[in-house]
Amino acid sequence: MTAKYRQVRDEILSWIHSSRLQPGSRLPSEHEIAEQFEVSRQTVRQALGELMRDGWLNRIQGKGTFVTEPVVRTTGHDKTVGVITTYISDYIFPQIVQGIEARLREEGYRLLLASTDNDPDKERECLEMMLSQSPAALIVEPTRSGERSRNLNYFLTIENRQIPYLMINASYEEMDSPCLRMDDERGGFLATEHLIELGHRRIAGFFKTDDMQGVRRMRGFVAAHRKHHIPLQPSLIFTYTTEDKHSAPLEQARRLIAAARSERATGWVLYNDELAVTLLQAVREAGLRVPEELSMVGFDDSFLATATEVKLTTMSHPKHALGTAAAELILQMLEGRGHVDEKIHVPELICRESTAPAPAIEE
Repeated sequence: MTAKYRQVRDEILSWIHSSRLQPGSRLPSEHEIAEQFEVSRQTVRQALGELMRDGWLNRIQGKGTFVTEPVVRTTGHDKTVGVITTYISDYIFPQIVQGIEARLREEGYRLLLASTDNDPDKERECLEMMLSQSPAALIVEPTRSGERSRNLNYFLTIENRQIPYLMINASYEEMDSPCLRMDDERGGFLATEHLIELGHRRIAGFFKTDDMQGVRRMRGFVAAHRKHHIPLQPSLIFTYTTEDKHSAPLEQARRLIAAARSERATGWVLYNDELAVTLLQAVREAGLRVPEELSMVGFDDSFLATATEVKLTTMSHPKHALGTAAAELILQMLEGRGHVDEKIHVPELICRESTAPAPAIEE
């Protein structure tokens, strides 16, 4: 169990990191803090003592305890770059991190890595940890970028401390942040158009919509139908969130598979390769053949795309190169070599074995 003084210390530090306590602002009295946390004044003194020792607070005799002004770091003072990802141990991000690390290592930087599990509360913890380390710069994959950020105050603190930062894969809509991402809308469009050009007219789409990647891929799905004057079937567009990702798409897929042959979708556009491989198992269990009876398109060209006996048609994702590009942009920001806005990589369709001309449907 965490000691009480550490709990008080961490909470006051979170006030500083979230800008609830601004630089130069005066803390409540020891008595007020003790009452708020229901601890002794000795516990409060111990907590404040650590924060003063670490440079977060400054006591002025006769006036009180104040938040210190942040130290504005310049290139060369700190050679650590923080990287916050949603997931770290699987899928495509390890290769992105490798690209970031390799390029930054060439310039003498080291990485401080953290993962949020796509949980806003964990993102807050990661941001607090990074701010306590005062890195030279940050690269952040936003958590649930399809929703309003619950941690906007932390990003404003980062800006106020003049710490360069870059969003990767997506950005929060309410923030005008430098961002490096894929053109997910174009990817969703090309994946859907590929099936349309193969003669498919009943196409289902599965999209994770608490992340902007999924929102944009769904926009591309819709745009392709409109361009080719194919009516959109509301019953064939499926959305889900992080909490539902292990159950909802599978239930939706089984419902589609069980539909009458004349109403069954002949093509599926999937949020990513990971989902495609998961649903491929349900397709096999139902006895459907891919691509003879059902065509499937994934996204990201991950290692999973070629890990099954049916090699997936998918959209490219230059994982290692994207990491290298992120590192280049951060170096540009650290060295003051111009302003960074939004950089977008355009994906390409990679045709493999999971797509074929639409089968004839018996009426």
